[in-house]
Amino acid sequence: MGKSKCFLFTLCLALLFAAAVSSKARADEWDHATKLTFSEPVEIPGRVLDAGTYWFTLADSQSDRNIVQIWNADRTQLVTTVLAIPDYRLHPTGDTVIKFDERPSGSPEAIHAWFYPGDNFGQEFVYPKTRATELAKQVSQPVLSVRDDNPPEQLKQATVKAVNPSGEEIEVAEVVVSQPVAQQPMGQSLPQTASSLPLILALGLLSLAGAVALRVIVQKRAWSNC
Repeated sequence: MGKSKCFLFTLCLALLFAAAVSSKARADEWDHATKLTFSEPVEIPGRVLDAGTYWFTLADSQSDRNIVQIWNADRTQLVTTVLAIPDYRLHPTGDTVIKFDERPSGSPEAIHAWFYPGDNFGQEFVYPKTRATELAKQVSQPVLSVRDDNPPEQLKQATVKAVNPSGEEIEVAEVVVSQPVAQQPMGQSLPQTASSLPLILALGLLSLAGAVALRVIVQKRAWSNC
């Protein structure tokens, strides 16, 4: 009898742990929490990140234009907040993908977009207008821009434009498509997170095994009382 109670107690703890892990996985999917490690400095809107580990999350995943929050390695300090707009792709992958824009020799690579595993759209970063104007001339292509003086709390309402290589401000629709189109691979990818499907399947199997084991214990106890 004592062994049965011990086994049952252990089983309950395992199921509670599985439920907690499942809840955490759903939370990470909602805000797209992604751990990224850069071996060299990388440029993001408004600053350059030193080489190291960071967390990228979405502040509002329900918005058609998203706010990306970048945290330190243990997610205890918000490093910066970045405005982004959807960047579509035809073929989602099971890994995190970071697109980098070309930069002049000697300059850190700049993040163009971030794709969460399984999504057919990612977050294309929007740069402050002054820097966007410089970048457009350097790379000879339009760069998304926003006013330099927008505070983080007002980024969601900010008006996004684009700057072409000549310094002229143009509409975003002339640069960014509203639906996925065929495109050539560009930039580099950093595999960091995998799909949560294997975890969900494992939790389901664990729950099923727990139910079967519990039924066997109950039946044994019933037989022993006969």
